[in-house]
Amino acid sequence: MKEPAFDDALADGPSLSQLAEPVTEPPVDTLSLRSIPRIAIQAFCESDAVIGVIEGVGADRRMAKTHVKVHKGGIAAAIEFYRNAPTPNLIMIESRLAPAKLLEGLEDLAEVCDAGTKVIIIGHVNDVPLYRELIHRGISDYLVAPIDLFQVIRTIGDLYTDPDAEPLGRTLAFVGAKGGAGASTVAHNVAWSIGRMYDSDVVLADLDLAFGTAGLDFNQDPLQGVHEAVSSPDRLDETMLDRLLAKCADRLSLLAAPASLERTYDYGETSFDGLVDVMRQGAPSVVLDMPHGWTNWMRKLLASSDDVILVAEPDLANLRNAKNLADTLRQLRPNDPAPKLVLNRVGVPKRPEIKTAEFADALGLEAIAIIPFEPQLFGTAANNGQMIGEQDARHTTAALFEQIAQAATGRGEARRDKGLAIGSLVTRILKRASK
Repeated sequence: MKEPAFDDALADGPSLSQLAEPVTEPPVDTLSLRSIPRIAIQAFCESDAVIGVIEGVGADRRMAKTHVKVHKGGIAAAIEFYRNAPTPNLIMIESRLAPAKLLEGLEDLAEVCDAGTKVIIIGHVNDVPLYRELIHRGISDYLVAPIDLFQVIRTIGDLYTDPDAEPLGRTLAFVGAKGGAGASTVAHNVAWSIGRMYDSDVVLADLDLAFGTAGLDFNQDPLQGVHEAVSSPDRLDETMLDRLLAKCADRLSLLAAPASLERTYDYGETSFDGLVDVMRQGAPSVVLDMPHGWTNWMRKLLASSDDVILVAEPDLANLRNAKNLADTLRQLRPNDPAPKLVLNRVGVPKRPEIKTAEFADALGLEAIAIIPFEPQLFGTAANNGQMIGEQDARHTTAALFEQIAQAATGRGEARRDKGLAIGSLVTRILKRASK
């Protein structure tokens, strides 16, 4: 099918090439960084470079529960400040003092510090004996400048998380660029694929409270779900959540939406924070099926998720919305990878479509999967309350959902039947055909 040039359709606005902007990805993998609990942190910095790093740390999504305040000045400023003020959970001090002077200053700081306060020193001397002496005197850690944001977050996380505790589950938020783009279908199939591929627990939360379809897709009709969990934040714990979950597969549980218009669902910005925390404590993977809209709580959940998967169809309205979403998410998540792009329903007969390569380039993203238009396959699965992998495990589209699951979780490729291995080949063929 010949595809029209959509630059003509944007004659009064920017072209596709103008929409694309250089994108700088975070310099390191952030999968291992943990969220920091609710603590107060105060930093005393002598250089602008360290001030910039600490301010960036305070703005990172993993620090959302913390309170970070930055002061100018080193250890002397900290001592003077705490003569008349209580100390926070954590003090970070940059110092250019010689080792002997630094140790003297720490003795004076100890006299004004409250019991239980932790201290991290940021020094400019790479000195092993000094490090050992600082640790011996009760300093929590010694970082050598120049420091980076991820190093600081990891160091704080090591201090305030139990190394023997089970790691919190990863949150994967699926959002459509346009209503009807198929984000829910992709989210449901990927959640099912994660549980099947990796034999690990997955919780799927249908957050489209008024019109959610997860219950239909899994042939479930639970009486309670997301609304009950969010409406009782004081009682919500793992026991209550377990009562609200519906079992969809051996490793997949569903927190269903009411799918009712008997009430409105006007929630506050932080209304879902407690629910997500409880879900993450109980499952290695939490899939959030986001509604199409833009509210404070949606913005907060997308900003705080470990990964965002953006689902779009290859047309102009999807392109505009996907561009806005991708740019906004980069601003909200400056220290995280860009959202992952999934192009859905590619190859609808007689529909003018933007070439997949042009669509992805305009967003500055690479599509992790290109799902072809398969109305018979998807319609039959939906009517039967099944996932694509249940309907036809050897279909190439089932392999595409496994491909998305692998990319979204950051895990290695799981063992699967040989018949499903051609999914990546289909993707390459579709990409080649779109160019």
